Amino acid sequence: MDISVVIVNYRGWKSLDECLHSLKEIISTTLQFEVIIIDNFSNDNKLEDCKKRFSEFKFYENSGNNGFANGCNFGASKSIGKYILFLNPDTKITTEALEKLLQTAVSNPEIGILSCLQVNENNLYYNQKHLFPKLGRFFGISRIFYRKLYKNKLKGRFETNSDLFYPDWVSGAVVFISREWFDKIKGWNEDYWMYFEDVDLCHKVTLNGGKIAVTRKTTIFHKHGGASRINVKTKALTKTEVIISKHVYISNYFNVSEQILIQTLLILDTVIKKLILSILSLFLFFIPKLIVHRLLLKNIIRYYYQAILNKTWISPRSMNYLKMKS
Repeated sequence: MDISVVIVNYRGWKSLDECLHSLKEIISTTLQFEVIIIDNFSNDNKLEDCKKRFSEFKFYENSGNNGFANGCNFGASKSIGKYILFLNPDTKITTEALEKLLQTAVSNPEIGILSCLQVNENNLYYNQKHLFPKLGRFFGISRIFYRKLYKNKLKGRFETNSDLFYPDWVSGAVVFISREWFDKIKGWNEDYWMYFEDVDLCHKVTLNGGKIAVTRKTTIFHKHGGASRINVKTKALTKTEVIISKHVYISNYFNVSEQILIQTLLILDTVIKKLILSILSLFLFFIPKLIVHRLLLKNIIRYYYQAILNKTWISPRSMNYLKMKS
């Protein structure tokens, strides 16, 4: 088996249906692939129907909504391909894309993780010129100054005529990795429930001497926000996890003195901003975005309390947290 396509789903049935149809239509004489869908316990009575409609694919139900990293690791454990393509359910893929990813990876063994161009429903390409979070470019304003200061250097790095360019990390929506590399870095880090696990994965590959690359030779459709941002409560939850995952990443990759500084700044930045927006939401209650910030503030204060109580930044929803508490 050349490629194992692993898709983690949680109640994203409409997007998943389109993704699986695109995989179903792939006909290739140059490679063999399998498709594995991990349902993170959607528990909405739709899994069996999906299984029937796509009986040629393998479905597994997770024990709970255990997060993206855990779902990916679970899917990888069930796969047999020499390469693994972790694919979001809100994507669509073609025969050409699958073949190009494999050909590029085989031709460039120094690449640890490969991705490709991604375009959304408005025909806009995603920005994939990602840099690892560092002390001098962790926050939005500092990132703007960094990119202006090193504009020419970054232009030389990313704006080339080469078929490949090399960001620090790629989105978890499309991650192509050999089984050898996946085993070497011990898979996805389950400290995270959702978000930043892709940055962490790429960081581990880089620390082990591998390259992160994006090929310009092919493009995959990726619906913007199609798998996670559904309603006000979901938005508040996912935005909370973005902040939590930043704290987890800081604790994993910054030295002690940097951690103290950045963790403190992140807490202050988050609480002050969300407090102001929450107060505004009491008067402008008809604006849904402001209600999200009020729910987010409640979530993040609960998280900070648990972080102090349990002496860990790990997401309370993550599998490593649950293992620690058991």
